[in-house]
Amino acid sequence: MDLENIIPIIIAFVTAFLLPFFLSKRKKEGHKKFEEFRRHLLGIGVGFAELDKESEQAKLGKKISRAQKSEGVFALEEKNIDFIIVTSVASQYGVNYFIEYFVKSTFHLREESLKKTKMVKKKGSLFGSKVADIIWKGDQYLAQKLNLDYELKHRLLQAGLNKFKGSILIIPERKHGYTRIKTEYNLPSPDMFYAIDSVAKYLRSGI
Repeated sequence: MDLENIIPIIIAFVTAFLLPFFLSKRKKEGHKKFEEFRRHLLGIGVGFAELDKESEQAKLGKKISRAQKSEGVFALEEKNIDFIIVTSVASQYGVNYFIEYFVKSTFHLREESLKKTKMVKKKGSLFGSKVADIIWKGDQYLAQKLNLDYELKHRLLQAGLNKFKGSILIIPERKHGYTRIKTEYNLPSPDMFYAIDSVAKYLRSGI
């Protein structure tokens, strides 16, 4: 049997047997991540209501990015954050999970469009690993506000940034009326959650 005949057989095998296996595995892992995050929110005293995957909030996540899948949605109670989506993105290297905090934003209060803004960690020394400071970069006005909020900086530095994977990315979704605060999948400490909700307060106010 030559190579040209073998390749279609291999593709058919992968499609018929391996693909459903990987999809099933991803579904189980995604549910596990969602349940883990749900229990964590309860553990740090955050009130929420679990929303259906067909809710308007879940559909909004799909509209923003078709490449990602919603693993579950939480609507928050008495917070500046409106709702949270646990998402997953599959690639040839595996599946990556993220937490996206959505904030209803009043974009019309700004003359200029809000730009993406990112928290940048700064190490204490060239060869050190400990995070000694943070700085916000991106939207000039928002970054200035966040950089001057010393309580926010203190909370973030107390939140264990050395163990916090990735960064905090603020992504405006003007078309949908929301701003996303996106992180890699991290279980936020009480200080970290407070800090993220403080950022959400600026976004909700129209900055």
